[in-house]
Amino acid sequence: MADQNRVVLYGMWASPYAKRVQLALKIKGIPFQYVEEDLQNKSPDLLKFNPVYKKVPVLVHNGRPICESALILEYIEEVWNNNGPSLLPQDPYKRAQVRFWADYVQKQVFEGLFLLIKTEGEAQEKAVEDVKEKLKVLEEQGLKNLLAEGSTFVNGDELGYLDIVMLTLLGMYKVHEEFFGVKIVEEEKIPVVFSWLNRLIEHPFAKESAPPKEKVLGFLHFLRQKFIHSQAAA
Repeated sequence: MADQNRVVLYGMWASPYAKRVQLALKIKGIPFQYVEEDLQNKSPDLLKFNPVYKKVPVLVHNGRPICESALILEYIEEVWNNNGPSLLPQDPYKRAQVRFWADYVQKQVFEGLFLLIKTEGEAQEKAVEDVKEKLKVLEEQGLKNLLAEGSTFVNGDELGYLDIVMLTLLGMYKVHEEFFGVKIVEEEKIPVVFSWLNRLIEHPFAKESAPPKEKVLGFLHFLRQKFIHSQAAA
């Protein structure tokens, strides 16, 4: 019977997408086995379970793989709907709003933040300002409507879909600020986002799974050197 309910997550420590699945499983109280992947030397199991994209995360439930983090979170919500708190609001309109802003954070804020690794000088300064502007939009158009007065998180008292996405994409913002030598999340300009993000960072599951700062700095340095070399070779 145990094998019939076996859950295995294939991930990589620096992947925010794998991290969001890991957090969702913990929030829902679902026992799972975690397998750390070396993406420079992918395991046969990863290639077998995700032959299309060949990347993490992959959730294997009862021997059947589910790929892509957004789809995995939807799957977790549907299959274990009676476990723990719901990751999404019950109201269909609120669900749509949560999905919209999660997509916004992913495509606008995080992808803008990722540009900092690829750019230098004026281009990097422009990328920083663009991220700040996108965070301001999230503050004024999103959070003020989604974060109910007195609520700890968008999902209420426990992390939900949008909370998890924000945490896994910007939860290490202080390390990014130290690495790039710039201020990204400014309390005086986006106080709601600032306080929400720091409450997310203080969540027990977030603190438990946060990698050491030195390890993150080393990974950022690796990525930056990789992009600089690839641009020089182009």
